[in-house]
Amino acid sequence: MNDKAIQRPTAENLYRHELEILHEWDPGPAPPGWNLSPLAVEKFVLGDAELGILRKFVAQRELVTRIIISLATNRGAMLIGEPGTAKSWLSELLSCAISGQSTLTVQGGAISQVSQLLYSWNEALLHSKGPCVEALIPSPIYQGMQDGQLVRFEEIARCPQHIQDAILSIMSERQIMVPELGKDALLFAREGFNIIATSNSLDRGVNEMSAALKRRMNFETIPPIRDLADEIDVVMRESEKLIRLSGVDVKPDPQTVEVLTTLFHELRNGQTLDGRSTDRLAATVMSTAEAVSVAHAMGVHAYYYGNGTMALDNLVHFLIGAALKDNKDDRRRMKHYFETEVALKKGDHWQQVFEQRQLL
Repeated sequence: MNDKAIQRPTAENLYRHELEILHEWDPGPAPPGWNLSPLAVEKFVLGDAELGILRKFVAQRELVTRIIISLATNRGAMLIGEPGTAKSWLSELLSCAISGQSTLTVQGGAISQVSQLLYSWNEALLHSKGPCVEALIPSPIYQGMQDGQLVRFEEIARCPQHIQDAILSIMSERQIMVPELGKDALLFAREGFNIIATSNSLDRGVNEMSAALKRRMNFETIPPIRDLADEIDVVMRESEKLIRLSGVDVKPDPQTVEVLTTLFHELRNGQTLDGRSTDRLAATVMSTAEAVSVAHAMGVHAYYYGNGTMALDNLVHFLIGAALKDNKDDRRRMKHYFETEVALKKGDHWQQVFEQRQLL
């Protein structure tokens, strides 16, 4: 038996206690096949202080409500946004609250054949028993239809056109034909089945979605977090969770996280907090998810190489690894940002960061 801890627990494992609280509280009613009512699902995602439910996603309540209602109909939900806006995290939260699980996942970029999307066969059983239900290996789509559960379809725009056509058939007919099974050839979707898909806005044009598939899904754009205080809260909370899962006893330093998040916020928006324009980086999306990764790395570094305390004195070292990729002009843009914006910020902590500019 492997006694090593799971590196990344699913949302249903992380928040099992909260799901139990909501199940006890839930006044209902719940749509057919759902574990919780739409109101309880919304509280699970956006939080409820009175019930002791943490906020797990930052967004306007109206946006989350629209997505939930879309999933309660026969229309799927399509979440579009820049990398790092937590589209996949939102789909995971919704899936575990609605279906009790979030692991039925399809990766669009990994599928090239319709058989990968629907089902495959256990070759040994197929040769010994012939086509039968026991020999069939269900895909996440097949299992979701069979059990009446949500299926997460990641990066759907990376699927070739014939795969999208197969998805269209599923969304329209709510059934899968397995000709080899004879009288058991048809699988009908059970109550609770639906698809929640994500698409990176930078992938538009990779494989253009058909108009017919678009009509069968409600599109919602997931924007970056606009309020800096909200973003700092997310980076603090998520980095602390990741540091803990790394087996490291380090608390994120609030001042370090504030500086880090401010840098990412301003470089992503192309505008400082007081309204001055600054250059965006060309090769990197300065997302909240990237800021969380940097804070996580700094916490692990502090444990193994420092005195167990996250500090500002190596922030730029980690910023370089996250922000400066293979675009030479981005280094110039970053230096310009430090010289014109970071230099003007008040406080010893900002001065300490500015003094690290020679590393750029």
